[in-house]
Amino acid sequence: MTAHDLILEADRLEKRLIGAPLETRLEMQPKVSQLVEGLRAQGAKIPSRLRRLDAMLCDDAIEARFDNMPI
Repeated sequence: MTAHDLILEADRLEKRLIGAPLETRLEMQPKVSQLVEGLRAQGAKIPSRLRRLDAMLCDDAIEARFDNMPI
């Protein structure tokens, strides 16, 4: 995929994530991270909104792991 294709895919995923429940965000987190890594590997500029979205989804995934951890 070209950098342009990756950006378009990220835009599509971002629209699906707006108002999505936690379960959906957790399912889509790996895909968003893969898109960011793909852009980085191609040396493309990663839009700040995409970096923020990836960070937010990673935070959600980490928090969800701890929510299910027995004490």
